[in-house]
Amino acid sequence: MRWTMVALASCLTVAGCVGGTSMAERQDEDVQSSLQYDDVPCDQLLAQRNQLARQNNLPVTAKPGFSNPAMGFAPFMPDMRSKAQRASNKASGEIDAMNRSIERRDCGKPKKKETLGLPGSKPS
Repeated sequence: MRWTMVALASCLTVAGCVGGTSMAERQDEDVQSSLQYDDVPCDQLLAQRNQLARQNNLPVTAKPGFSNPAMGFAPFMPDMRSKAQRASNKASGEIDAMNRSIERRDCGKPKKKETLGLPGSKPS
């Protein structure tokens, strides 16, 4: 029994650590930086996000999801998601990154009228 547990633990370690195929590693890859979208004009970014959401049947508010494997085994669990599920999660990560860039830059909102004046004076 003891040797069986040692063999099982070593198999899980090898299965999860070979070539970055563990579920935890692949789910972490779905999260993307929003900074890559900051140079894209707002109207193009909004259109790109909407098109990506439409292509993947996702809401424009999609966020990447994470599974909750048994405690402590996430780095060792092989990624058992289907190819379609992995693609959907990747698209969700891209949409979420685009949304953070859109929100940070206030894209899609009317521009505030800027007034110049002295501090403490009320605009007329």
